[in-house]
Amino acid sequence: MTKLRLLATETSDLEVIAGAVQDSIFQIGQTRYDRKGHSFTLRLSRYMREKPKPYRIESGLRFDGVMKVRAQGVDLSKADAFAVILGLTFTPTDAPAGLIELTLAGGGIIQIDAEALDVTLADIGEPTPTKRIPKHDD
Repeated sequence: MTKLRLLATETSDLEVIAGAVQDSIFQIGQTRYDRKGHSFTLRLSRYMREKPKPYRIESGLRFDGVMKVRAQGVDLSKADAFAVILGLTFTPTDAPAGLIELTLAGGGIIQIDAEALDVTLADIGEPTPTKRIPKHDD
């Protein structure tokens, strides 16, 4: 079983990572903003769309070159709360800098001001079967 390890430095790369992390679940307490290290990381349970049967795998999602992190519609102080990733986008502001947005189920958004697009996704666990299959209304 090949684990994913993806790097995004261009918007087209980020689209691949966005597809891979859609429907990932993370606990708010499993996020970390390192101001000195200019990074923001999430530990998440990624739904493995690449498998023929429903599996999840523990993964890390890291954003580098981070200048600021803010949230709308989600309380980052509630460590026990869970969130589901619906989307991940990058909008250039003053190239190569830009705004990364993690769109969450329920209307929440985590916004990341970054010096440049530098995002890494890495599977760090072993796949486990799941009975929870993501469903989206059309």
